[in-house]
Amino acid sequence: MKVMILNFKDKNVLVCGMARSGQSAVKLLAEKGAKVCAQDLKAEINFSFDPEALGVTLHLGKGPEQIIDKFDLVIISPGIPFDLPYLNHARALNIPVWGELELAYRFCPCPIIGITGTNGKTTVTTLVGNIMKAFNPKTEVLGNIGSPFTDYVNSLDENSLAVAEVSSFQLETIQEFAPFISAVLNLTPDHLDRHKTMEIYKYTKERIFENQGAEDFCILNYDNLYCRNMNPPGKKIYFSISERLKEGVFLENGVIKASLFDKEITIADVKFIKTLPENALAAAAICLCGGAPPELVAEGLREFKGVPHRLEYIKTIKGIEFVNDSKATNIDAAVKGIEGIKSPIVLIGGGYDKGADFEPWVSCFDKKVRHFIIIGAVTEQLISTCEKIGYKDISCAETLEQAVNMAYKSAKHGDTVLLSPACASFDMFKDFEHRGDLFREYVLALDNNS
Repeated sequence: MKVMILNFKDKNVLVCGMARSGQSAVKLLAEKGAKVCAQDLKAEINFSFDPEALGVTLHLGKGPEQIIDKFDLVIISPGIPFDLPYLNHARALNIPVWGELELAYRFCPCPIIGITGTNGKTTVTTLVGNIMKAFNPKTEVLGNIGSPFTDYVNSLDENSLAVAEVSSFQLETIQEFAPFISAVLNLTPDHLDRHKTMEIYKYTKERIFENQGAEDFCILNYDNLYCRNMNPPGKKIYFSISERLKEGVFLENGVIKASLFDKEITIADVKFIKTLPENALAAAAICLCGGAPPELVAEGLREFKGVPHRLEYIKTIKGIEFVNDSKATNIDAAVKGIEGIKSPIVLIGGGYDKGADFEPWVSCFDKKVRHFIIIGAVTEQLISTCEKIGYKDISCAETLEQAVNMAYKSAKHGDTVLLSPACASFDMFKDFEHRGDLFREYVLALDNNS
């Protein structure tokens, strides 16, 4: 049963972190009558609203340690680690610590589809959103995918549907959050700089279904052993590209099929779909459980054009294709990026180290990657890994722009220059979108100068 906490009038609430979700939480809370304090370590914040007009107190350029005990509730941005001392102190004082996702849930009047996983979240969330909008025009796509959930709660009603991309960082801070459909797309090593171990990372991902009821659905990847062995309280529905499932969505002779609700359903041929087969299977399973008819699911899969920064075709210049896979911020996604390209590859990769083992990535270069151009903070680590594996066709670049120019000179007619970093972007860029946007800009500059 959903617990709604709607009366925030005159409650003292501290919101830590003034990025998009933090500002959205501040605005919503102030509109609901709370006494809000906005905190950030940065002294200068470009607010999207007027804090003074909303009666918001500012605590900028310093930490919240000295004021934490003055509040009834603390909201933290996803980028703030859950185990910081001042947050442990707040919990010791029985002050709840939520994220923006939990806050949004307390006000959300409609059913929620929550989608998580190491890779494919944005693609599957976008695809599910497209299909479900055709089924229910009052569907909104939100969460970690772009616009904060709290931006939408005032415009949703009981007939709406919220399709939310949910990260492990957001799941650390949930308490009551309970989507009627949850999905864990896959689980591979990622964010271990934050979660420390795979066991903790897996537990955090599993929290997406911990508050579900017996009649709710949980969509899981049968081909991923971590996911296969999860035990949600609701109805477990698998998807698989390798097994014909008795109940679930699967791939058979290149055709997506489903065995659900005592029916055998043929959906679509994957050769007409512009995303990885596992993404299509997951989206089909989610939408069918959400009530969308099979023909609508098939149409949505066929019409999907992909998402920016995930194997996004940019341009062909003198017979060389340029592909932006900046969203590949971990090893598994980068491996899939290489597998998704059929031509010889000149690869640009590297960035901020999240504690990953690069050997599985470099090991898949053989006969696929003609040349590897390394950028970012992990340069020395990647050079060492290449030496260990015996891969010798490497160069290093100081900037992404230099890497693009080097890749263009190295590539041959029929090659693909692929940006697929296998790393986070924070050493050189604001985020993966910034990295991908600059890659596009530099590629288009090549075309203008050629």
